[in-house]
Amino acid sequence: MLKPKTRWIVRSSDNNLVNLFANELKITPLVASLLVNRGLDTVDSARYFLFGKDEFHDPYLLKGMDLAVKRIREAIEKQEPILIFGDYDADGVSSTSVLMITLRDLGANVQFYIPNRFTEGYGPNEPAFRQAAENGINLIITVDTGISAVREAAVAKELGLDLIITDHHEPGPVLPEALAIIHPKLPDSIYPFRELAGVGVAFKLAHALYGEVPEHLFEIAVIGTIADLVSLKGENRLIAKKGLEKLKVTKNVGLKAILKLAGVDLMAINEETIGFTLAPRINAVGRLEDADLAVQLILTEDPAEAQQLAEEMDGLNKTRQSIVNTITAEAIEEVETNFPIETNKVLVIGKEGWNAGVIGIVASRLVEKYYRPTIVLNFDPEKGVAKGSARSITGFDLFKNLSTCRDILPHFGGHPMAAGMTLKLEDVTELRTRLNNLAEEQLTAEDFIPVTYLDEEIHLEDIHLSSLEELNLLSPFGMDNPKPKVLINKVEITSMRKIGSEQNHLKILVNESGANLDGVGFGLGALADQISPASKISLIGELSINEWNNIRKPQIFIHDIKVETWQLFDYRGQRRINNIANKIPAGNRKFILFNEEHLGKIDADMKAETILIQDFEEAKAFDAYGANIALVDFPPSKEMLKVLFDGKQPSRIYAFFYKESSDFFSTVPTRDHFKWLYGYLLKKGPLDLKRHGDAIAKHRGWSQETLYFMSKVFSELDFVTINNGFITLNNQAQKRDLTDSRTYQKKQAQYALERDLLFSSFQDLKRWFDQIIQESVETEEAITEWI
Repeated sequence: MLKPKTRWIVRSSDNNLVNLFANELKITPLVASLLVNRGLDTVDSARYFLFGKDEFHDPYLLKGMDLAVKRIREAIEKQEPILIFGDYDADGVSSTSVLMITLRDLGANVQFYIPNRFTEGYGPNEPAFRQAAENGINLIITVDTGISAVREAAVAKELGLDLIITDHHEPGPVLPEALAIIHPKLPDSIYPFRELAGVGVAFKLAHALYGEVPEHLFEIAVIGTIADLVSLKGENRLIAKKGLEKLKVTKNVGLKAILKLAGVDLMAINEETIGFTLAPRINAVGRLEDADLAVQLILTEDPAEAQQLAEEMDGLNKTRQSIVNTITAEAIEEVETNFPIETNKVLVIGKEGWNAGVIGIVASRLVEKYYRPTIVLNFDPEKGVAKGSARSITGFDLFKNLSTCRDILPHFGGHPMAAGMTLKLEDVTELRTRLNNLAEEQLTAEDFIPVTYLDEEIHLEDIHLSSLEELNLLSPFGMDNPKPKVLINKVEITSMRKIGSEQNHLKILVNESGANLDGVGFGLGALADQISPASKISLIGELSINEWNNIRKPQIFIHDIKVETWQLFDYRGQRRINNIANKIPAGNRKFILFNEEHLGKIDADMKAETILIQDFEEAKAFDAYGANIALVDFPPSKEMLKVLFDGKQPSRIYAFFYKESSDFFSTVPTRDHFKWLYGYLLKKGPLDLKRHGDAIAKHRGWSQETLYFMSKVFSELDFVTINNGFITLNNQAQKRDLTDSRTYQKKQAQYALERDLLFSSFQDLKRWFDQIIQESVETEEAITEWI
């Protein structure tokens, strides 16, 4: 067996709807099924998703838009100084850039301000607002922040500042008192699409101010839309599609500089370019220093400045990666030492000196490793506060659960799956206790097993270039429109090997009813040692088209593999016992020895996992269930193996069957051999085995052992007497069969045992074990069913 890393859940599709989409839209059933799985339930909605026109909703459907536009135009007309107050992540940076470009285009006297993550923290703050008032600012517009700034809004009002809030984070029970709040999720909002990113809301404000859709801003709006992991449906999908196309031909000096430095082929840009190239570099600036640098990169028109800023951002990103790796290692040690997952359903950990700018990434890594809701905090003993970031798992709504702790969280905000907060150091233990109690009530054991949702179970014969090309109609991929993942169930392995300079990737070719498919599993090279080539495997992953030397063919990028039945691994013929441990992955492995004299030959690190089986009682008591069992040396009989596995279900059997010498290839005397020896003794009389045995053996082409063996058989049957090496025929002997001799029986049994276990084909050995184990499985299933 090979267990998968996650729970695989294949989404169920309405077959009638799938067939309707396929027929009406002239698409393959695979793509039709994917549309249904994305919640599209009418032909029109599916057609719009695939081929829809670029139609954006009227921005004035957003509550407060008319008030905001009126006040901004008034400020532009009077040349009042306007301050855009942004956030330090990729969404906040792109939001700030969108409004800066818009207001500059419209002739505004505008500047921007992004708080320092370390000295000011997230969101609007009183000192910044007071400084803005002192600098003559009359109008502040927040982007991607502000919906939780109840106190700060009151300060703005006290200072005589007009405050316009544009945000998309979850609104709390009390809203700030501002001139206007533009937010698609307000309780009384009538806006048709609620899932805009912060930059999406800023884009709608720009739309209203320009009086038309600002096409030139798509290439910036796409950054925050994809980076902030909002739903890629509705207007977000339009922003993403158009933005990616604009990025391919961008004239933005700063974006071109950072993309060139990262080695990006502009015409190959897709959603992953943002997720893995642009967003990390933009986020790195705000995580380590001031995010102003990233805004300046987008706004600059000077190529030299753009090059300098791009290099600085790239360097910060490399520094960020190093810091993240260090803190992650320390965080893992903290969990393992002080907050083990066995007693912590929610991980709340922190340490002085952890960089507050990267702890969100660390939290994500811990969720990946432990699959627990996780909060990682930076402790500041001087101020007595802890600042942190949280990431969650399916089934545990962070925003909802943290909201129950508002009395100890003076400042927090976020989404169901991610949040940020500040609290007193003395309240960290209380927060941990409360969240663990909430998780105890809300989460089951199954909730802590990661889930992979699959779009379809597909057969190899249905995978064609045309259907894979059609999958591109669904792009760009992201939240609520993930890259399609499919299940390929119980297929045969044609070939399998490790690839890569470190042999850490897997290359595999699978077959089903004559149809083949290539697969590559990045980082899955170790599985090659855990999959028997004779096994049928199930695998999940993303289908794609592999292009090499002008040859195009389907392939699958493998994410996970499982084998549902027990597996046999054939290592027979090993000449040394002490390297057996290297062949078997660590974890629930058991080394079986049948011969006590071999204990001294095994490695010391194997001994703790080694079990000596010398009789049937010990074999019967052995627990094989779910274990990876190495049969190290040769058993005394097949019956011993049958008892060892009777009624038990191992995961894997590794057959080594070490034996110092074999009887299989020595001469096994036939009845004619015995007849000749008997005739020789009858004719020649007594034979001195010591003097003449070697010559007779050579004459007949036997070994000395063969002659001695035959002599011993005759002795046991009373055909001869052997005295001091002389063998003499017993003329009074009764007629008996050779099989009456125990020596003869033992020789034949050993020969048969070696033939069946040591020198049989892999297929024959597998069938023999299958028969034993299958009988055990069927018996257990029958008992279970009866009970």
